Amino acid sequence: MDNATDEPARAGYRRSAGSPRGEARRRELLAKITDDVAENGLVDFSLRRAARAAGTTHKVLLYHFEGVEDLLRQVVFALRERRIGNALTAVAAESPTLAGRVRAAWASLRDEETQLRRVLDQAMGLAMYDPGRYAALGRGASQQYLPTLVSFCPPHWPERRKLEVAEMILATLRGFLVDLLTSPDGEGAEAGVAALLRAVEREEAAP
Repeated sequence: MDNATDEPARAGYRRSAGSPRGEARRRELLAKITDDVAENGLVDFSLRRAARAAGTTHKVLLYHFEGVEDLLRQVVFALRERRIGNALTAVAAESPTLAGRVRAAWASLRDEETQLRRVLDQAMGLAMYDPGRYAALGRGASQQYLPTLVSFCPPHWPERRKLEVAEMILATLRGFLVDLLTSPDGEGAEAGVAALLRAVEREEAAP
């Protein structure tokens, strides 16, 4: 990633915070850049590339964003929201059991658009490759996904139990997504999901 246009002093450009008009413009720019990243991935992402996608200049972007890392973080957040929205749409048509919701969420993840998965995988790769610079991309993923998974749990469960089960589901599904990338047929991931669903059913049936 090229950050040649992202000097620390550039933060001084950001003057739109708190302005309704500035916020509307920021959202418009972010939507265009997010669409570009969803289509072309994160390779060679830079302020210059983002500016071209948004039809503006890097100075305008620095008026609305704190720098290239801030812009990247917000783009990835928006794409994760797209993934979560897709999963929630699938879950809405499923049975109201925890296992049924997890099954529907997995089907949404398994079948999601290739570009979306590629970008989110690249974001996690950046977080692992350079945690000093991109750790927020990794931390943000769990913080963003967990509330949805917690909401899948039976409402009468204690909050601690909901969080524990949600953590288990999140970590397991992440592993299965990696398996889909590395295995030729995905059979291992599907077998693992079947085992996860049995475990979730037992958990749901427990007192």
